[in-house]
Amino acid sequence: MSLPEKTRRELRARGHTLKPVVSIGNAGLSAAVLRELELSLEHHELMKVRIGGAEREQRRQMIAELCEQLDAELVQAVGHIALIYREHHE
Repeated sequence: MSLPEKTRRELRARGHTLKPVVSIGNAGLSAAVLRELELSLEHHELMKVRIGGAEREQRRQMIAELCEQLDAELVQAVGHIALIYREHHE
């Protein structure tokens, strides 16, 4: 699922004021973190995730893995913050 550029722009604008909902620490993507991300995405369609304790390439891999496991789309990644989106399955 690839988002059209117009939709990405709208989501970036919506996400600008958001605060990170979930923080991923040195332990990485544990089962508990994935469960919390899943619950948060069910409640919020669009959310920010803070990824700490990882180098740039590790962050990219972590973001790709969490998007794949959660069936979410990366809207934007800046520094240690990733903005991810998953449409509600209603």
